[in-house]
Amino acid sequence: MSTGPSTETTGAAALCERFRSRLRQELRPGAGPPGPVADTRCGYRRAACLLTSFDPSRLRLPDEAAATGRAVMELAADCTATGMADRTEWTLKPEVREATLRALPGPDEALRALEANLGAAPEGPGPERVCLEVLRGTPPRMEGAGPDELSDVLQAVLWLSLVPGVIGLPDARVVQGELELARLLQPLERLVRVPFMGRDKELAALRDHVHTPGPAPGSAPAVPPPLVVHGPGGMGKSTLLATFLLDSLRSGAETGGTGGGVRRFPFPFAYIDFERPTLSVHEPVTLIAEVARQLGIQYPAFRAELDALAAACQEEAHQQRAEEERVVELNRLATTRAGVGRRSSRRFLTGASERESALSRRVGEVLRRAVPGEPPFVLVVDSFEEAQYRGSPALGRMWAVFLALAEAYSRVRAVVSGRSPVGHPAEGARPVEIELHDLDPDASVALLRACGVADPEVARLLADRVGGHPLSLRLAARAAALAGSDAMGVKELIGSLPARRRDFFRRVDQLLVQGILYERILQHIPDPDVRRLAQAGLVLRLITPEVVQEVLAEPCGVTVAGPEDARRLFGTLSRLDLVEPAGPQAVRVRSDVRAIMLRLAAGDPASPTREVERRAVEYYAAREGLEARAEEIYHRLRRGEHPRTVEERWLPGVERLLAGAQDEMSPRAAALLNAHRRRGGASDLVMAEADQEDWERIAAREVEDLLAQGFTGQALARLEERRPWTPCSALHALLAEALDRAGRRAEALRVVSDAIDGAHEAGCGERQLELLLLSARLAEQDGDADSADRDLRLAEDVAIGLGQDLEAMGTLLARARLAEGAEVPDRDADTRLARRLRQVPDEVLADQPSLVRAAACQVYTLDARALDHALDLVGLPDGDEVLEVLGTGLRRAVRADPLLLRPLMDILRSAAGAHDVPARPAGPSPAGEPPPAPVAPPPSPPPTDVTDILRLVRDRGMLDELARRLLVLRDGSGQIAASVAAALRGGGEGGELP
Repeated sequence: MSTGPSTETTGAAALCERFRSRLRQELRPGAGPPGPVADTRCGYRRAACLLTSFDPSRLRLPDEAAATGRAVMELAADCTATGMADRTEWTLKPEVREATLRALPGPDEALRALEANLGAAPEGPGPERVCLEVLRGTPPRMEGAGPDELSDVLQAVLWLSLVPGVIGLPDARVVQGELELARLLQPLERLVRVPFMGRDKELAALRDHVHTPGPAPGSAPAVPPPLVVHGPGGMGKSTLLATFLLDSLRSGAETGGTGGGVRRFPFPFAYIDFERPTLSVHEPVTLIAEVARQLGIQYPAFRAELDALAAACQEEAHQQRAEEERVVELNRLATTRAGVGRRSSRRFLTGASERESALSRRVGEVLRRAVPGEPPFVLVVDSFEEAQYRGSPALGRMWAVFLALAEAYSRVRAVVSGRSPVGHPAEGARPVEIELHDLDPDASVALLRACGVADPEVARLLADRVGGHPLSLRLAARAAALAGSDAMGVKELIGSLPARRRDFFRRVDQLLVQGILYERILQHIPDPDVRRLAQAGLVLRLITPEVVQEVLAEPCGVTVAGPEDARRLFGTLSRLDLVEPAGPQAVRVRSDVRAIMLRLAAGDPASPTREVERRAVEYYAAREGLEARAEEIYHRLRRGEHPRTVEERWLPGVERLLAGAQDEMSPRAAALLNAHRRRGGASDLVMAEADQEDWERIAAREVEDLLAQGFTGQALARLEERRPWTPCSALHALLAEALDRAGRRAEALRVVSDAIDGAHEAGCGERQLELLLLSARLAEQDGDADSADRDLRLAEDVAIGLGQDLEAMGTLLARARLAEGAEVPDRDADTRLARRLRQVPDEVLADQPSLVRAAACQVYTLDARALDHALDLVGLPDGDEVLEVLGTGLRRAVRADPLLLRPLMDILRSAAGAHDVPARPAGPSPAGEPPPAPVAPPPSPPPTDVTDILRLVRDRGMLDELARRLLVLRDGSGQIAASVAAALRGGGEGGELP
């Protein structure tokens, strides 16, 4: 026997050595332009140039009978790795692919290379298979193609257009247009994948609404109000809208759209689904941006204009978020909430709505020019429930957007999927309603047949038991399919369902029916341990291997030997279609499934779910972190614990993790979650069952919203309900605020006086502080400065007693402002305010930028460092108004002392970067050195207007630093410090505090 190395081993070692040699050669820095590509390497490039990705070990040249693996070495420098760790997958670099495609002799060579290497590409559809069909003479299919197919066609067209001699390709711009239209329709296509039956009356009502004629020429515009489709969950609201819209669009689609598009729909449309993360019902400007984007796709000739509007909307959204952050900041402290906080809320909503309306109107104006003949513009809004509550600011702003759009394009037809309309003071007209009920018997049977129930008699019996709820019918069809052709199994399935009550409506408890059907489906899980875990585990929101072991196993009668066994069971559970991924080693039970199973478990005394939830509370209570606390609170409320006891476990931020959980709880428990939300109201049922404290919190938020929108009468009407209130309720201050706005200040003063006494007796220090500040403001407005000062002194004592440094600072600021109006000004409050501003830690001050700015502006004449300290800590406010104020102040300072002009302009130009322009190299480069990099053209001359210079400084991020440098200039007039202080106020921001 030979003892030498095998041929196979020698060949592998040689290949590795050749690979290392080539890699060293490729990594060696080149001394000039790259040389010609070797024929072998060029051949492998050609072999891969029409493949999206490939396995290099399977790539071969057209004249090779089998892959040799040489492509691994030849293409190492030409590719990037794109595959997962468990498989080799390379992709040609874009510049290499383009050069190779251009160098191909023609389509025949491209076809030879592709046919030889299609097996090296991943399986399934892709651009390479489109290229293969085109090179064989079959044009790419575009009609009826979806986004994925069209994306492959577009890539294939772009590649083949570089190959010399390839003809008959579609225009890439046309393919791009078709792709964008297909992506536009994709959300609707997903919704209609489930069978749709019946709803003829509803479809006819939608058609009538959309095609209602517009106003006659010369008559006053009359826009039909939105049509609202509502009904229980699972009834098919979204599917109805998608079916209607797709059928309407397809029935009238034409070729050769306006502006060079491929298709032209019978009317312009936009589909807005507020479940998308980029859209928010609380930011209507995101709706306008999405409408503009979708219309730009439908009307390419106007796309640039519509895209610019969409970009303006995104900028507006950014600005609104910054403004809203300031509103939240001002409402965080009692000293700012009672006055400027509520005024800023109203200003924010008014300004945001006006700007949104202007943007919406501009979209309508472009649409009017883009669309010939003014067909209806169909605006479909899905998942609108979040905005539908009493006094909702989002609902009011949406009405304003709709009416502004209708001003510019009179045939706007809005269709909304959500709850039953709740009404809003700003609505233009009462919306039209379509309420979805159960399908009729014939449609129910047809839906079951469409979902796979072949036997018409079985379908009829199931429909009679299940009723006409579409979700229940689809579950019934699935359960019947799992029962198979076994007649006894189907009979048992039908017999397990509760009989419909023989009253007039023959109603069915749909959640109970759905729960029974789901349980039947779960019975077909082959592993009995996993089946038991799944049945009980569906009442949980989160499942991990540790939860399987610690919470689920024992109540379900499943033996778990240890962590490894728990991971095995979890792995099987995680593959069920009842859960969705929630991170590494964690799955989240689908909320729709959990809602169904919760109803079934509630009616079964023998269910282990009660013990599962008890153990879940113990498990999560022993753990730290927001997520654990959220799950603990969820299960405590599900078990019916008292809201006040559960509230003791609350942590800030938990409400975000419990969003939507109120729908799975009793009304009383749901009220606690609603009370801790930042936005939104609650249903009448929840409000009726809520504890008094939770009702007051939700009602206070509604009243705040109504006052912010200027609806004082509606706020007072809400404040008439469910009295007497608890002493610590926010409603006392809101009632006084509403009475004052209604011109009833004497009543407001009486209300706030009584409430102060009640809050003091109940030990509600923070509420007492807010009421004292409100009382001081009302007294000052009533001309009673002595009473105002007395209330402010008491408020300061309360704030100090509470250990609230910022609240104490706010009361001192209010006292200082009040003293300014006295006949003999008293600077005692200013002195104490300056001292407190120095003493409070910076990390505490940083949480309240507006208060810090206002305090610094108040005391800077007493404390020379106050302005510099504030600039260093919180900086100047945003907005162009700051630039105007600072520029005006600097011009005033120069007029007072002309000698300031030169040093001032030096500082301004330096901050604007006027001295940072790089020098242009002169003359040729020395021999042997690379030529100098191209130099950008010289910048335009720096602006000479002070405000324009300040704008440039701000764009460079140097405005705060500039303001601090200005403060060190010698200025005997004090105008520079005054201008910085005015800018720090934001042109009025600080002047309104507290």
